[in-house]
Amino acid sequence: MPINMVKLPTTKEGLYLRVAQGHFATSHSHMNYFIDITMQKTRLSEAKAVAKALCDEYRTNTIVDTIVCLDNTEAIGTCLAEEMTKMDFRNMNAHQTIYVVTPEHTSGSQLIFRDNIAPMIREKHVLILAASVVTGYTAQATVDAINYYDGHVAGIACIFATKKECEGYPVTSIFNPKDLPEYASYSSKECPMCKAGKKIDALVNSHGYSKL
Repeated sequence: MPINMVKLPTTKEGLYLRVAQGHFATSHSHMNYFIDITMQKTRLSEAKAVAKALCDEYRTNTIVDTIVCLDNTEAIGTCLAEEMTKMDFRNMNAHQTIYVVTPEHTSGSQLIFRDNIAPMIREKHVLILAASVVTGYTAQATVDAINYYDGHVAGIACIFATKKECEGYPVTSIFNPKDLPEYASYSSKECPMCKAGKKIDALVNSHGYSKL
């Protein structure tokens, strides 16, 4: 049976928080809420709403040539690129457009860009787009990869974040713990739910959840 999701209204037009309360584990942390952003990543109307909300944060002061999509956010990235192009964002690449790319993960969990993709990173202003930034591990690895390929990180954008910066770069999010005041995230060794003997309800990652 699926976990019990609750749809919470927000002040953002066309955007909702879909959450489930319980004991959830990722490869990096444990949390008391699972935030399901499947619809924002796959439903065009919601992807457009996310893109519009994020675009407002970058309209006046950010150069963007390339959007690097993490966590299966390609639909949002495409909508964001379209929104930014429509708003006549400044960019430095010769084609005056915005590239939308996804990094590749090696067996050692390193992020790489193949030779045909690397020119879209090199000397470009790169915006990192993620579903969420909680521990910051994936965002940090992406910053390192962009720097390795001689790109310039323009910022980090996501739907939900508990951090305001990562590796010295600002994190812009639509939602944060103020929208879900009881939200908490812990390392596996410090998780109070584990210490209390509460079993894990589901394993979660960027693809969704697997109930235990």
